[in-house]
Amino acid sequence: MLIGLMMMLLHTAAWGAVGCDLNEPDRDVKRFFPAMTNYKTEYFSVKRSGGETLYDLVQQRYGAKFTGIYETMDVPYTVYTVLKGKTIIGYIHGVNQKGHYGGLQVFLALDPKGTILQLYFQKMTGAYAGRFRDRAFGAQFAGLSLADFQYYDVATGRIPPNSKLNRINNPVPAAADDFNAALRGAKKNLILMDVFVFNRRGVAK
Repeated sequence: MLIGLMMMLLHTAAWGAVGCDLNEPDRDVKRFFPAMTNYKTEYFSVKRSGGETLYDLVQQRYGAKFTGIYETMDVPYTVYTVLKGKTIIGYIHGVNQKGHYGGLQVFLALDPKGTILQLYFQKMTGAYAGRFRDRAFGAQFAGLSLADFQYYDVATGRIPPNSKLNRINNPVPAAADDFNAALRGAKKNLILMDVFVFNRRGVAK
């Protein structure tokens, strides 16, 4: 019994170590959606939603292979569905992303159709972290959807000349790694929401 309990606790700790939850969901959900009256929390993983086939598809859509403990097939993802009465008014979802100085937590607040309302760094280290965590930076992502990230090259950081992503200004030009991590995290976030919530497995149009 003791061994079983220890294994269960280790499993729970490992689950929490790679998951990405809001630190204070009651406060944070209200901050992004002042009109909300309630929210529900759901948990997803690529493994449970489609296994290897879905994992391969998500990576194809992302444009690169996933690596590290934050991107394995069994990583848990938390989706907050935000309600006003019985009406869904939006979603909040976060992903862990590798940054220059360590792990980043990139959250998106989305409208009911999956369009970004705000990007938010819950976790980020570095002397310049405050510049990226400032609401003004995250607000630049408002109005963007998965289709806008379709041709963003996560491997090289290249943005097509006519892409709306070019309107996003890097507040710290010397921190190109973390700026690109924000874009990569947003793209991964949107793909996972497309799969988990909107049940769209193909390429966004």
